[in-house]
Amino acid sequence: MGDQVKSVRAHLAEVPADAALILSRPRIRWLSGFSGSNGFALIAPDVAAMFTDSRYTEQCAEQCVDFDCHTLSGPLFAGLANFEWSGKRLLFDPEVVSVRDKERVERHAPGVDMVAMAGWMNPIVAQKQQDEVALIEASQRLNEVVFERVVSGIQPGVTEREIAAEIVYQSLLGGADSMAFDPIVASGPNGALPHARPTDRRLERGDTVVIDMGCYQAGYASDMTRVLSLGPPSNEFRDAYEVVRRAKNEAIEHAKSGLPASVLDGFARRVIEAAGFGDNFVHSLGHGLGTDIHEWPRLASTSEDVLPDRSVVTIEPGIYVPGKWGIRVEDIVVLRPDGCDNLTRVPDDLRELTV
Repeated sequence: MGDQVKSVRAHLAEVPADAALILSRPRIRWLSGFSGSNGFALIAPDVAAMFTDSRYTEQCAEQCVDFDCHTLSGPLFAGLANFEWSGKRLLFDPEVVSVRDKERVERHAPGVDMVAMAGWMNPIVAQKQQDEVALIEASQRLNEVVFERVVSGIQPGVTEREIAAEIVYQSLLGGADSMAFDPIVASGPNGALPHARPTDRRLERGDTVVIDMGCYQAGYASDMTRVLSLGPPSNEFRDAYEVVRRAKNEAIEHAKSGLPASVLDGFARRVIEAAGFGDNFVHSLGHGLGTDIHEWPRLASTSEDVLPDRSVVTIEPGIYVPGKWGIRVEDIVVLRPDGCDNLTRVPDDLRELTV
């Protein structure tokens, strides 16, 4: 993880701060490799330190090979009181560090000047190293293997909840650290809810099913959405599905680093609007992902973000018709100055199951 530390130190050289406090668990994992549930990192030009409790003494030493590990039996922030670094200006992200934790730092390390800078790590974390892209791709391959296993067992009579449970089981059995989010399995009219939770609804012949799933493997997330039909769908649904697929592929064709996120959202949104479904595309086009399932940048019509080079983002347009059905098709891509590489291998056609 040496490149990550160097990136943070390079940022420190450009801001009025002497050290950086990192409290977010996904950011700590990105920075140090540490996967424990309690700890924080301190980065300065001459310091890379992890502070955690005695439950993680061995784990910290094993995972944080480029860091000095400090385990404490009392309050973690007390470790700052006797820790020396050059200067007292401590950079933190107020969108991540709570008011309570800020007060704890100030109480245990009097004299520290807390320097707030919202989102300061976002551009750093977004620009993925080659090994990070490989880890995301490996997580996606596992996600796709699980998808195919689960689809092979879907038939009329199974419930959304049973399918979701099988996704979790097969993901963990296949080597996932955990799920990146609770799987979405939404059949028939439930598909019109973009973030539907699995229910006890039993699938029927003629149903369409939205499956959105992702896992963490080696600390990195995957994400994919595909749509199934149990037998032939209606012509109305089939036509709308092709609109969503065209919108996704139109965005992927134009996706590249340096492009405003709102412009990329517009490429997909215009396809859906032209087909008369503009009011049924109710969410943004996508988001970044890495050690967190939802990272910066945000791909939306209202976003002011510019897409960074080597960022990995989702492309996931959708159409949702209340009371009837929903459609979302999602791939993940890594951005380059001249285009993007699609990390998703499962075909994006509507999967019609024989029932």
